[in-house]
Amino acid sequence: MHAALARDGLAALAARPYADVLVIGGGVNGIATFRDLAMQGVDVALVERGDFASGASAASSHMIHGGIRYLENGEFRLVHEAVTERNMLLRTAPHYVVPLQTTIPIFSTFSGVLAAPLRFLRHGQGRPHERGAALIKIGLEIYDSFSRSGGRVPRHTFHGRRASLRALPELNPDVKYTATYWDASLRDPERLALDLLRDGVAAGMDAAAGDRAAGVDAAGPGDRATESAARARAANYTSAVGVDDGRVVLRETGGDREVRFAASVVVNATGPWTDLTNAALHEPTRYMCGTKGSHIVLDHPELLAATGGRELFFEHSDGRIVLIYPLRGRVLVGTTDLEHDMTEPIVCTEAEVDYFLDLIGDVLPGIAVSREQIVYRYAGVRPLPGHGDLAPGFVSRDYRIESVRLPGDVVMFSLVGGKWTTFRASAEHLTDRVLTALAWPRRRTTRGVAIGGGRGYPTTERARQQWIADNDPGLGAARMGTLLARYGTVAVDVAAAVAADPDDAPLPSAPEFSTGEMRHLARAEAVHHLDDLLMRRTDLAFTGRATPDTAAAVATAVVHTLGWTAAETAAEVHRAVAAVHAADPCRGGTAAPAR
Repeated sequence: MHAALARDGLAALAARPYADVLVIGGGVNGIATFRDLAMQGVDVALVERGDFASGASAASSHMIHGGIRYLENGEFRLVHEAVTERNMLLRTAPHYVVPLQTTIPIFSTFSGVLAAPLRFLRHGQGRPHERGAALIKIGLEIYDSFSRSGGRVPRHTFHGRRASLRALPELNPDVKYTATYWDASLRDPERLALDLLRDGVAAGMDAAAGDRAAGVDAAGPGDRATESAARARAANYTSAVGVDDGRVVLRETGGDREVRFAASVVVNATGPWTDLTNAALHEPTRYMCGTKGSHIVLDHPELLAATGGRELFFEHSDGRIVLIYPLRGRVLVGTTDLEHDMTEPIVCTEAEVDYFLDLIGDVLPGIAVSREQIVYRYAGVRPLPGHGDLAPGFVSRDYRIESVRLPGDVVMFSLVGGKWTTFRASAEHLTDRVLTALAWPRRRTTRGVAIGGGRGYPTTERARQQWIADNDPGLGAARMGTLLARYGTVAVDVAAAVAADPDDAPLPSAPEFSTGEMRHLARAEAVHHLDDLLMRRTDLAFTGRATPDTAAAVATAVVHTLGWTAAETAAEVHRAVAAVHAADPCRGGTAAPAR
């Protein structure tokens, strides 16, 4: 059995209001740091102002990639690290990370070759220059070279106009070449983050069990009621709002419960909210200046077919690198790169939608697309460092760690920057800094360690059929196959729960999801609100199936599990439908003082 996530994490923190380390921020970077620290046996707690992985981590382009375009910024270290991490994730998280064929349509041969060095030196200032075949070829040769050791994807290929249009007949007929290379698709970012979190909680339980076996009271003297408490605890919907006598004040988001929590080290991993969090903790900083990126999701079979099952990654007329990406039977289109004030709402605007529709017409001119085919839209802010007048596209995607001391002489480390692909590496660097501050040895590496449902995941059809036969509690091969594809090997827990709690009825617009499955997620995955289920525990919102009827059906399925009254259930349905229609991962888009 895999570790469950407590719904009332704040109560667990209140029962034992201290730990060696407090991580603030439950996005992928904070969760990965929590997991790494727990694996070292460190007593660690994590708090997240909203739901886990609901901020910047939920607003990604659903890719694990080396960042080929960062080469023109001269970020060779970052690209090498990202390619290495991509290759590792293909092995450690094969249930959610799979190879992604990516094609670049190219409309010139030598354009940009002479301008590229000047563009680099001028940090993106001036008019954009089209990237031609020669420049892209150079970049792909460098990119492939980073995969030669431990590579998991094929090398790139180039094709001329005729072969390109034969493979992708809807491409703009002015295309001269296409370059095709491989990165990786991140099918379900929020669920991968939950797997990491579960792994951290499980590591803390193992550490506590080891303490008890050795006769050590993990909870500390005088606290016998909680001596079996795990050494890794996590609470969502819990905000860090201040410091009182050296303790961090934690408050229930939307409630009035408070806990004053003591820790030797605090890690601020709140991404684009880092400066707001530091200000709330009485240590003002000006580290961040994130840029907003938006996406739309279309239910458009003709557009889906036109992609040929591959991502189209190309330069739009303004020089911005954009994407058209088939995913879950829909088409994801993105992304923008706009300066953003973190005190303002984070939403995908109508102007951005116009931009996306225009870029589709630019590369696939024969495909008609309208707003009516958009089933979901979302926006997030990249956790980029302050960059002055530097053009957004040239801001470093690398990360660094800053340290200060909070009142009470508490050491605080802030992660500045970071991206999905490099979460393990950035967490490793953060953990090493924390371990040094604690004078605690690193006991093991996270390198190559399987994540959640990727542990024991069958990667061949024969192995898949055998896994299903070995683990089916009576649901049937088809249902077990669906659960395995959705959760990886964690599906064994979901299947057992569904077998013990039979389905009532299929969900409207999503019959492959079951009511028993929803109740299990509500019990085991720290669900507070209906939108947690629709937007992050499942893909119902992303695929446009979180209709008002479906929202009501899911609410009815989990009402007793979550203990909602009739009035609370109605409020949850209203809230969830509004959140899905707003398509704002931050539940309304207004930044709180701290996470």
